[in-house]
Amino acid sequence: MGDAHRSSSSLPAAGSVNIEQAESSFHELSRQLSQETTVGGRDRTQKSRGEDGKKSNDLEKGSLDLYQPFDLREYLTSSNEANERAGIKHKHVGVVWEDFRVDVLGGLNSKVSLSATQHPALCSLARSHTDEAWQFWLTPFFKLRTLLSDFLPSKVDNAVTSTILHKCSGLLEPGQMCLVLGTPGSGCTTFLKAIANEREGFYHVGGDVHYAGIDAQEMAKTYKGELVYNAEDDIHIPTLTVGQTLNFALSTKTPGPRGRLPETSRSQFNASVKNMLLKMLNIAHTENTLVGDSFVRGVSGGERKRVSIAEMMTTRARVQCWDNSSRGLDASTALDFVRSLRIMTDVLGQTTFTTLYQAGEGIYELFDRVMVLDRGHTVFFGPPDQARAYFEQLGYRSLPRQSTADYLTGCTDPNERQFAPGRSEVDVPSTPRALEAAFHSSDLFRDLADQLAKYKIRTETEKTDQEAFRAAVIEDKKKGVSRKSPYTLGLKDQVVALTRRQFQRRLQDKFYIYTSFGFMTALALFIGGCYYNLPPSSAGAFTRGSVIFVAILISSLDTFVEMPMQMFGRPIIKKQTGYGFYRPSAIQIANTLADLPFSASRILIYDIIIYFMIHLSRSAGGFFTFHLINYVTFLTMQGFFRTIGLFCSNYHTALRVGIAIFPNLRWLFWIFYINPVNYAWSALMENEFHRITLTCDGDFVVPRNVGNATKYPAELGPNQICTLFGAQPGSRIVTGKDYVQAGYNLNTDDLWRRNFVVLVTFLIFYWFAQVVVIEWYPQLVGGGGVSFFAKDTAETKKLNSELEERKIANAEEQRREKILAMDGIKNKRDHNTFPDRMAFTWEGLNYHVPVTGGTLQLLNNVYGYVKPGTLTALMGASGAGKTTCLDVLAQRKNIGVVAGDILVDGRPPDTDFARGTAYAEQMDVHEDNTTIREAMRFSAYLRQPFHVSKEEKDAYVEDMIELLELQDLSEAVVWSLGVEARKRLTIGVELASKPELLLFLDEPTSGLDAQSAWNLVRFLRKLADSGQAILCTIHQPSSLLFESFDRLLLLGKGGNTIYFGDIGEDSHIMREYFARYGARCPPNVNPAEFMLEAIGAGVTPRIGDRDWKDIWLDSPDSARTKAEIEQIKREALARDRPVNVRRSTYAAPLWYQLRIVVQRNALALWRSPAYVFTRLFSHLIVSLMVSLPFLQLGHSDRDLQYRVFAIFWVVVLPGLVIPQLEPVFLMNRRTFIREASSRIYSPYIFAIGQLLGEIPYSVLCAVIYWVLMVYPIHFGQGSTGTNGTGFQFLVILITELFAVSLGQLIASISPNIQIASLFTAPVSIVLNNICGVTIPYPTLSKFWRAWLYPLDPFTRMVAAMLATELHGLTITCKPDEFAVFTPPSGQTCAAWARDFVNAAGGYLDNPNDSAACRYCRYTVGDEFFLPLNIRYSHRWRDVGIYFCFFVFNFVATIIASRYLRFARR
Repeated sequence: MGDAHRSSSSLPAAGSVNIEQAESSFHELSRQLSQETTVGGRDRTQKSRGEDGKKSNDLEKGSLDLYQPFDLREYLTSSNEANERAGIKHKHVGVVWEDFRVDVLGGLNSKVSLSATQHPALCSLARSHTDEAWQFWLTPFFKLRTLLSDFLPSKVDNAVTSTILHKCSGLLEPGQMCLVLGTPGSGCTTFLKAIANEREGFYHVGGDVHYAGIDAQEMAKTYKGELVYNAEDDIHIPTLTVGQTLNFALSTKTPGPRGRLPETSRSQFNASVKNMLLKMLNIAHTENTLVGDSFVRGVSGGERKRVSIAEMMTTRARVQCWDNSSRGLDASTALDFVRSLRIMTDVLGQTTFTTLYQAGEGIYELFDRVMVLDRGHTVFFGPPDQARAYFEQLGYRSLPRQSTADYLTGCTDPNERQFAPGRSEVDVPSTPRALEAAFHSSDLFRDLADQLAKYKIRTETEKTDQEAFRAAVIEDKKKGVSRKSPYTLGLKDQVVALTRRQFQRRLQDKFYIYTSFGFMTALALFIGGCYYNLPPSSAGAFTRGSVIFVAILISSLDTFVEMPMQMFGRPIIKKQTGYGFYRPSAIQIANTLADLPFSASRILIYDIIIYFMIHLSRSAGGFFTFHLINYVTFLTMQGFFRTIGLFCSNYHTALRVGIAIFPNLRWLFWIFYINPVNYAWSALMENEFHRITLTCDGDFVVPRNVGNATKYPAELGPNQICTLFGAQPGSRIVTGKDYVQAGYNLNTDDLWRRNFVVLVTFLIFYWFAQVVVIEWYPQLVGGGGVSFFAKDTAETKKLNSELEERKIANAEEQRREKILAMDGIKNKRDHNTFPDRMAFTWEGLNYHVPVTGGTLQLLNNVYGYVKPGTLTALMGASGAGKTTCLDVLAQRKNIGVVAGDILVDGRPPDTDFARGTAYAEQMDVHEDNTTIREAMRFSAYLRQPFHVSKEEKDAYVEDMIELLELQDLSEAVVWSLGVEARKRLTIGVELASKPELLLFLDEPTSGLDAQSAWNLVRFLRKLADSGQAILCTIHQPSSLLFESFDRLLLLGKGGNTIYFGDIGEDSHIMREYFARYGARCPPNVNPAEFMLEAIGAGVTPRIGDRDWKDIWLDSPDSARTKAEIEQIKREALARDRPVNVRRSTYAAPLWYQLRIVVQRNALALWRSPAYVFTRLFSHLIVSLMVSLPFLQLGHSDRDLQYRVFAIFWVVVLPGLVIPQLEPVFLMNRRTFIREASSRIYSPYIFAIGQLLGEIPYSVLCAVIYWVLMVYPIHFGQGSTGTNGTGFQFLVILITELFAVSLGQLIASISPNIQIASLFTAPVSIVLNNICGVTIPYPTLSKFWRAWLYPLDPFTRMVAAMLATELHGLTITCKPDEFAVFTPPSGQTCAAWARDFVNAAGGYLDNPNDSAACRYCRYTVGDEFFLPLNIRYSHRWRDVGIYFCFFVFNFVATIIASRYLRFARR
């Protein structure tokens, strides 16, 4: 069907595909893809059974039927024919673009400074400290302006933009594939994203694009899921399995009853498609394996890429854009992938756009059209078989040994292109504009214009494809879904599918379940123990209110983790909503529903423990009301934090907004009324106190028996007064209703009629707000390709100028070297040139990892060696264990069992082995706030020998920048780099270390274009020729690249050796080996691709009946390899080894490590204005919230309480600082884990550097808080005077340091931010409640008082601050503060109350009166704190102990950083 369609719409002769040749190629392709996929099937079948012949439960291996025959073309054709018979419409969508243009802010090669403020879109990314401050305060205005922008008159936008894709026109019909080629920065990705209608990251997209005659606006609105774009990065939920990932994708795209065969159910359809995708991509064996990521062990990088491919294929979209989707795949698998695309495009009539780096000739020939871009200009669009001839006719040199894709790309690269003899830039179009003009004047362009016009007329008149497409999309929808909806499922079904997935995620995250339930239960037991069995008397009245507040605060703070989690999930949401899986609001509804079983059970356990241990009103109604209100509050605050996380662009902005929920007394009083916790606390207080009555006794009776005073009645008498709120004269019984009415102005009738209703209203509002925000105001990741640069200095300007000059000077030399390589002229290599350098060998290498039900062997008896001066390639199928082998050899594995010998010069590796090697890993993890030059210098300073001068190291870094072609990005900040630039930086950081022993590289050319890959391998060749030993995995090498290597280690499935030995000139040695056993490589085929096909690395079957691993084990080459290893060991052991050589783990001394690390940390924090301003803002806002209600306090009893309250707020500061620190520390630890593997610097230095970098900002925060607290409140009125305020600053400063050290300690013992956030609230609650203020020291239970009270750091902080402020502070009660009682008849106030006053303290204001005696409970501030076990004489001791807690945290963080890294690999 697809072939017929292509024939009917074929191009004229000048631009046509050779039909006979295409059919021949297609039948050959069909033959290859139709054969049985038995790669290692027999061996794996045997291994999947135990010795008794029973099948094991190894999750890493599939069932036996995974290796049965699978014919993709037959499967698709039969399915297509069955659909036609059932009347299911086809979906053929041709794409036409005219005058297509894309503009971006900043744009191509523009340098946007980190202090850029010229446009809001840029300001949100690049801010200075000043920008961060003023923009935060104006955020409400910006948000409102954005929301109203559609309704207000627009003004001229003067934003500076650049055109990243210049005007172009083209056509791709159904059943055709287009290969988009260009150098990095040419606009290939931009073209694919724009064609796929993903326009939100661009400033402006101009021109017309029509899909089957439908314009882009209608496609975006109604047919969103029919245009899909597969990004270069693999973004998945790492804790889901491959099967679960595909099951979810299919569940959202399953066609309705009219869109699938009548006898096929939804589950049958999904299972059929999933099995087809798994088999087609050869990942059926990974179905039950976690997808994983850089820090979660799962499938291999190549298998993860195939999961990305399979996920997008589940969309069944008819316009598919693949952005370098072969990245990370071996050559055979990449070819299989494109062959699969070819078949799907032909049979199903898809329209496919693809960009590929390093596309081999076999891949290139599968396309119908090729498009070449040069700096955004279209310089060619036409048939692939005419492209090479076209550029040769323009005057470019013919390079037959170079693949056509590389040749076409090279013609647009000034550093690579070569002109034909006698031609030059003078008479050959070589600039982007000149090449574009040449193409526009060619016959190809005129043919294209003619085809475009005819196709437009046909689509406008016939509309057959358009009508069929519209009908097919409608039939695809599930019953009840609107015709105008761009989704296959309705909102309800989307929510069901998402809820199932989110529930799976939570259920599989056992660590989080255990931790969250454990923390809540422990906290409940702790709070219950602190307030155990409260009496129904005046002594338990105030503490009841306290514990109710603490209980609801804990459950509310438990939801704080939702705020950062909303931001971490944005990339997944952006990708999957782009695929049309679900609308954004569905994920928020599903998150809430999936969390209900876990949160409901967690809060129920928590409430039961607290309610009954504390002895709240023991009635069924009381408990269930308590639980209902507390759980509704939990859901409300969960909704609040989720809404804030969705609404704010970054974590720090969200944190600032969250801080504003603190209640306030006088100014900003409205915050109190919009705080849901206020209504929840009121409701719980009313629920409790309207059910109980209180008896007045103890300290609430004045006067009373205390100390030596014994003359007063034991029961409340007529000459005594109860000071409890709501007490009536002469009555010792106080109803709870009167108590809360008089003391808190709470009406118990408001429980259901106001507070609960308002709380539920808040809950509904926040649920609705989440939907509105994510649906209409999404803060999704993505952008227009703008890089941000640090401000140039005189040094960097000079260095960049020199790099530019060297770039021009070296271009000709690079061109000449490539010409020699193209002509087959090679230098002779002698592998024994460096006998004095150390060789690296491994023997009998085996590696087993634990899996469910047992262990899995990933490497099986691998032998090999790397000699100095040689470049060894490690190749194999995706998932064969290449990265695993490198990890084991580089000693980076920390789980599993490694067996075998790894030797350096015949001896076990020394302690400096990791330092003497460099390992460029697949994951590109760097300090985000450094520039490229700074990152590479950091590596050079700490990894090259210490005796090498700084100037020499700097010069070497400049060489690496030039080698990796990063001249234009040398000052770019890492977080703004694209995928390719980050990969180059990863390689550069390792090369900058100049490893003495061995250089490991894991897929260094993946993601690079052909010229960059050539330059990199050319440099590796030069390093090897100078004596460096190099072992590197490589995917999809061209024959030219492959010949640069000396030796090959080829691994098959299961980590088995297929071949190890020399490659030889023109690969003749390797060719002869495979030919000897029946796999003869044709002369015009890339040997690197052929050998992978020969061993069955992809879906094609292996050549021959025997397994290639068995052939290798029985071959003389295997025996020769083992003999060579023995020879290397004998020669190495025979050489004298230097004695008394001091081996050190690190290249630089500790003091130098500390200096460099602290410099980097300080610079990174300075370039993080959002983080710095958030810290300052939190201290500013809290200090103002505390001080402004209490301006210029005096000497009254109430003012004393306010002073205590203001001091107690200092204990809140760590609770604000810790959540800000944890994400920063955890992100820095990710970088450290990668750097620590190479022994760049000590873990002790990492922990010390993290603290030292924070100290300047801690001092600044302490100053702000101290100034805005001490002086407005009027501290220093006691005997210490103003000198005491200086002491208060010392305590606040230590509090800041303590908060930083505690936050870093919590982060250091946590595996991720989710767990770290769980620690924060419990730690704060425990420390705040036991310090002797919330629960006064006399009422604290003996258990806690005996050990936890003295171990609480805040005990010392509060004691020191209270003693300093209140010592000698005279107290003069105001009239309404006196306790007024009447003495017995005939007695004066002094006569009746003197004994009580002498024992209890305080004073009588009218001692000689005989009525209305006025008693003030304090004379001096010391009388307040002495009963609390606080002594003024102990204040310096308390400060010293407090500082020791900071030191303890610091030391514990160092130890945790050394032993706890949570990096399992």
